[in-house]
Amino acid sequence: MNKYIIIIFLFVTTLSFGQRNQDWEKINSLKVAFITEKLSLSSKEAQEFWPVYNEYQEKRNALRKKSHNQIRGKIKDSNTLTEKEAENLLALHIQIEEEEEALDSSFLKKVSKVITAKKTLLLLRSEEEFKRQLMKQYRQNKGGR
Repeated sequence: MNKYIIIIFLFVTTLSFGQRNQDWEKINSLKVAFITEKLSLSSKEAQEFWPVYNEYQEKRNALRKKSHNQIRGKIKDSNTLTEKEAENLLALHIQIEEEEEALDSSFLKKVSKVITAKKTLLLLRSEEEFKRQLMKQYRQNKGGR
């Protein structure tokens, strides 16, 4: 695990705003390696797991993008919204939240058929751990400048 923390640190120290897509690709590559190691996936498990996981991530990203595009920018201007516009925006926000919950639930059911329930819980923990390490290294790098 320590090698991934070092890799994450090295990556975060080289982040540049002009290469956003490449940066996300690098982060995703690190995340794949991190999760693979944490879950100790067999080759059979990996073959079945990654398509399910990648499909979930694509749908999750689409919902985040939808939320960002349709809601977040308008919330910043909430003082200028009419009450009806605010109601519609709130309803859309609730709808997207419900879609995310349904997606998460569906994913957990699917993935636990591909890997064990124990590994599914380990996946949840590993994702959080990866995010924490990434943010920790980012903050340390940002504070060091």
